Amino acid sequence: MGAPRDVDDELRFLREAELSVEGRMPWSSNATFLVEARDGDRTEPAVYKPLRGERPLWDFPPGLGKREVAAWELAQALGWDLVPPTVLRDGPLGEGSVQRFVEADFEQHYFTLVEDEDLHPQLRRMAAFDIVANNTDRKGGHCLLAEGGHVYGIDHGLAFHEDFKLRTVIWDFGGEPVPDDLLGDLRRLLDEGLPPSLADLLTPVECRALAFRAERLVEVGVFPVDTSGRQYPWPLV
Repeated sequence: MGAPRDVDDELRFLREAELSVEGRMPWSSNATFLVEARDGDRTEPAVYKPLRGERPLWDFPPGLGKREVAAWELAQALGWDLVPPTVLRDGPLGEGSVQRFVEADFEQHYFTLVEDEDLHPQLRRMAAFDIVANNTDRKGGHCLLAEGGHVYGIDHGLAFHEDFKLRTVIWDFGGEPVPDDLLGDLRRLLDEGLPPSLADLLTPVECRALAFRAERLVEVGVFPVDTSGRQYPWPLV
């Protein structure tokens, strides 16, 4: 595993680096670009999702990049290293989210990762995160296996809706108790309150709904079960 990353430095780099488009990422419903981020001699790949490239949705307002950043902020508030550093900034095609590109084994996805029990603690954490974030689009391919066996979640633009809209492929832990360490992190979030940064990214109603989902998961203490069989995204991977 490489040296630990300096998160503040990563965020500064993502905000200040000059971006140049390398190409469009395949299989994305909205315009998603691989960009080269350059600041002096430092060059790194990143993923850029401009507002201009979003397809209109009936149930989410424009500006899905804010929800990508909100996912990062929520994960950080919980102390869960599962979302790559993400910022909102101007870019070659206007304002959008810019996220650190994760070097991963792209042959892997949730349905292969779940076969490895050593990864289950990270997948349970992602399941809890998706419940609290109300993730509407946790496809199998949105789970990345990075260096050292670390699992990241990406593509959180369709999350944080005030109405319950959970759609995910992670149902294998349904009916199991939520691990105590995850419940402890959620209790701490509720005691301390949501970070002010979320109020700049989500509506007041969405923030209250987020807190309610966290409170409810702590109260129930068990991963939900999809009794309908319909709470899956499409395609699955």
